[in-house]
Amino acid sequence: MNNSKKMTTLAIKALEDKKGNDIRVIDIQDVSIIADYFIIASGSNRNQVQTMADNVEEVLGRAGYEPRQLEGYGTATWILMDYNDIIVHIFSEEDRLFYDLERIWRDGKNVDIDQFGNIDSKAE
Repeated sequence: MNNSKKMTTLAIKALEDKKGNDIRVIDIQDVSIIADYFIIASGSNRNQVQTMADNVEEVLGRAGYEPRQLEGYGTATWILMDYNDIIVHIFSEEDRLFYDLERIWRDGKNVDIDQFGNIDSKAE
């Protein structure tokens, strides 16, 4: 499993563990050089959005991945976590509808999250 797929798998698991809503993965490798995958999820309130971000950071950190950039944590309406190969977007439900990244990045390929297998987040 390559790095970006491993990171995506870990991020999905971390989001699911905190009851992230409508988790989507967009493969943007063929349309942009900024990352391989966008992971998009939403939470129902500010605390859940922050908890989801905390869990992603913790799970990826245990696996040796540190974010290059983290934005929006304070307001928790849209938290962007840039890990170079993947970018995690965690939205409030209202902001996700407003910004509609799925539409903006429609040239990317929607990927079924079930394609990302389970791996032990403590491994490696």
